Amino acid sequence: MRGEKDGTPPAVSGGGVLKDSNFRIVLGVTLMSVLGIASVTPAFPDISRELGLSAARTALLVSVFTIPGFLLTPFLGILADRFGRKKVLVPCLFLFGLAGGACAFASDFTMLLALRFLQGTGASALNSLNATLIGDFFSGKERSEAMGYNSSVIGLGAASYPALGGILATFGWRYPFALAFSGVFVGLWALFRLEEVYKPQEHAGWGFDTTRLRSAVFHKTTLLLFCTSVMTFVIFYGAFLTYLPFFLSGRYGATPLHVGMVSAAMSFSNAVTASRTRFLAERFSERCRLVTAFFIYALALILILLAPGCCSTALPAVFFGIAQGLNMPTLMTMLATLAPEENRAVFLSLNSMSLRLGQTLGPVLMGIIYSISGIETVFLSGAVMSLLMAIVLFSLLGKVDVAA
Repeated sequence: MRGEKDGTPPAVSGGGVLKDSNFRIVLGVTLMSVLGIASVTPAFPDISRELGLSAARTALLVSVFTIPGFLLTPFLGILADRFGRKKVLVPCLFLFGLAGGACAFASDFTMLLALRFLQGTGASALNSLNATLIGDFFSGKERSEAMGYNSSVIGLGAASYPALGGILATFGWRYPFALAFSGVFVGLWALFRLEEVYKPQEHAGWGFDTTRLRSAVFHKTTLLLFCTSVMTFVIFYGAFLTYLPFFLSGRYGATPLHVGMVSAAMSFSNAVTASRTRFLAERFSERCRLVTAFFIYALALILILLAPGCCSTALPAVFFGIAQGLNMPTLMTMLATLAPEENRAVFLSLNSMSLRLGQTLGPVLMGIIYSISGIETVFLSGAVMSLLMAIVLFSLLGKVDVAA
């Protein structure tokens, strides 16, 4: 049953993790964690034109959103381990929803950046707490299955948000930002319905023993996986998500709706692939799945440049989504298994910090490359990074049994 004193995650009854009411709330949190960027990037070309901004300056809307996650996530993880998950999660959802929705009413770009920073502050704990809650509620194959479904929902959200944001952006660039108000409703759902399985009072106070945490964090596999998170999101947010709209708009004259549909193709294939995580995990090693993912990233980025038209870029976008669906559930399951139970939130918050670092650096790094060599070099650079990461993982990861 839930809340057992031995700290063992409760078993799921009644036909699988999707029937677990707490897991459905976790999936709602996950949908919010991807809304903040995926829903507004189709409007970037319009924001750039209407506010007289360069592409690199417009991309700051991504960076200022992700910076708080890099700075605050470990601290919020400590709070979640000390006082409970809900006491951190619910206020973060409220801040995310209110500040993000207020972006629709920003009077100038400076105010828009300030509100995006506040929204990013609210979002900073979401990516780590959803994985932490999955670790709390599930173990073994159920945990792997739940991580797969969680990544699948990320794909579905990332598929629907660009399309929905693209449709709303046809009426004006402000409208996609209003979608963030949904975070308030998810916050109320979590406040009244989410169970607190993890019992912080069962663990020590602020002076907790960090021996197991340090051992887990500095494990060579953990450090490699953190680096993998950084590179994944440098490639995803830099080469793909931020600059694909500018590439499609500049080369093919694509509208925000067209951009959203191409992004949706990527996210749909991500969702389908991630939903098969348990099937893939039973047949292929972690190293095989991660190395394959980065090779497919490289292939997809090169094919984008070779596509003869806007619609044909949907195929490499599908490949990119397959890579993401292979990569993220594998990565998160390995990390959740490596995490000490009593420090799971702060441990996974360090990965979230790595993720945010990649999200922050990606647009900035690719913006520098774009300014120097043009947009084609952005995609080529992402492909080279992907190939290098595949080689590193093949050489260093090995067939790791993280449960050992």
